[in-house]
Amino acid sequence: MISEDLFNELLIKPVKEGCNKLYIVSGYATSAMAFHHLEEVMQISENISIELIVGMCPSDGLALSNHRGFQQIMESDYKGRFKCSYITKMPPVHSKVYAWFTDDKPCIGFLGSANYTQTAFSQSRKEIMAVCDASEAYEYYNSLIDYTIYCTHQDTENLVQIYNDKFFLHKKRVKELLPDIETQDAGIVENITGLPFVTISFLDKNGNLPARSGLNWGQRPEEGREPNQAYIRLPSLIYNSDFFPPRKVHFTVLTDDSKILICSRAQENGKAIHTPHNNSLIGEYFRNRLGLASGAPVTKEDLLNYGRTDVTFYKIDDETYYMDFSV
Repeated sequence: MISEDLFNELLIKPVKEGCNKLYIVSGYATSAMAFHHLEEVMQISENISIELIVGMCPSDGLALSNHRGFQQIMESDYKGRFKCSYITKMPPVHSKVYAWFTDDKPCIGFLGSANYTQTAFSQSRKEIMAVCDASEAYEYYNSLIDYTIYCTHQDTENLVQIYNDKFFLHKKRVKELLPDIETQDAGIVENITGLPFVTISFLDKNGNLPARSGLNWGQRPEEGREPNQAYIRLPSLIYNSDFFPPRKVHFTVLTDDSKILICSRAQENGKAIHTPHNNSLIGEYFRNRLGLASGAPVTKEDLLNYGRTDVTFYKIDDETYYMDFSV
């Protein structure tokens, strides 16, 4: 049995040994985990494909952030390298099975308790997995295909309940959150539904918008940077707290206008939030919201004309956040 260093033992080591195809059945899964895993294995080999079946959708539905995240990874971020399907018919599937292949040759399989989430594969959760026959694991995966639909299919949202993240949290967790959470440290407060949040200013301590950092990080033509490159600067009270995950851990951000950004923390002490797949994505997003041309410098006047100079993050769970930039 395997109980330590699961991420490396199950998801990285097989790639180093020549495996290039992974078939997964997981009761629960997150788009942040899929992105994080692909980021890691693509540094070892670009000839990787992952196919995921998410099993508990018939009974529990799926949060909009993860649904949109899976779609984005499958259609754009790692097109041709990642496929995601949802079980649509009862009974739901709670299994956690991983089958590694080299091309069409079975290599090694695993089964046990670990869902395909960063939480399950982190040191914050005790899980246990065991080696199994890869052919049998794949047969199990294959036996479920007739009961699935791709996350990108036009009928998916008619067959699987996709919950707005805020509603999902209110429905599932507000009763347990309200009485007990105390997050006044580091400037973290609670809104009326019990969801922890932080509000982050784009302005510096003098009330100015930096011309060559933050939203304007890409405004350095002498360095040949793409002008949309940007990040959100975190004040020390927040980056020294545990509100956001540690550096290099990916998390899914659902925006108030229903866009998806896969983010992580960067720079010294994790003081910046960026989009690791492409640092320009977050800059393009805010320029679009502000009505600016692609690559244009952002000014304080642009923010004032829009109606706010800050952005609010709500923490849904350790891998999922809701970002509000509405006026």
